[in-house]
Amino acid sequence: MAELLILTPANGGSADVLPALGLLSHRVRVLPMEPSALVDAPDADVVLLDARRDLVAARTTCRLLHATGLTVPLVLVLTEGGLTVVTHEWGAGDLLLESASPAEVEARLRLVVERSARGPAEESQQEIAAGDLAIDAGGYTARLRGRPIDLTYKEFELLKYLVQHPGRVFTRAQLLQEVWGYDYYGGTRTVDVHVRRLRAKLGPEHEQLIGTVRNVGYRFDPPKERAAEPDETGTESPSSQTPTTDEAPGAPAAGTSGTTEPSAPPTKRRSSRTAPRSPR
Repeated sequence: MAELLILTPANGGSADVLPALGLLSHRVRVLPMEPSALVDAPDADVVLLDARRDLVAARTTCRLLHATGLTVPLVLVLTEGGLTVVTHEWGAGDLLLESASPAEVEARLRLVVERSARGPAEESQQEIAAGDLAIDAGGYTARLRGRPIDLTYKEFELLKYLVQHPGRVFTRAQLLQEVWGYDYYGGTRTVDVHVRRLRAKLGPEHEQLIGTVRNVGYRFDPPKERAAEPDETGTESPSSQTPTTDEAPGAPAAGTSGTTEPSAPPTKRRSSRTAPRSPR
């Protein structure tokens, strides 16, 4: 059982913000989403922030919470439309749709509490490097050659999931289930749209990190594996071909010196024709 604190601009109870909480055994307290309410806020294991209706106010509150030294996980409660707006800069530990099932809410709350209990050594292990791409799973940041990539929350989650399983092919349905959750009712076209956006943000030089397996799905192709693969014709590049031992025209034969002695002038061949005999 966890201690939950809900910050909401609405006047209802916890069931109005996240109905699934009414079927779970957590202790829940509800406070208005105002700076003054945060001063004497009770201790909690997780803070749930109601971002269903006012995303601007929710983002401001996120920044305020982190500025005041928030030490517990922050989870946003959103509508489906809000998923396209939230980025890692909000500092949220996780997201929940207001329509999430009790099982999903329980699982996500358990995971964020476990993550917050990890020590610094374990958090550092969440950094994943793949060539020029670096992902900090704990900080929800992705960098390409040291420069941050501006990703939405779901774009980051999709990229992180693929990078965590290099070379493994996932169907669109699998990615939809693992990244969006069991209760997401959108079509697999959502995956294609997010992959296209990710490739655009990675740029022409790195877009091939996310490979397409025709009629199956997508996979993350690590840079080393891509460099080792032969080209489409199956031939090796000229630089990788083994040089032959044939000498170039005009080169001295093996075992001889590089200088040559002058040859004798050619002799004139005598004609094989015989002079005609004079008549007797």
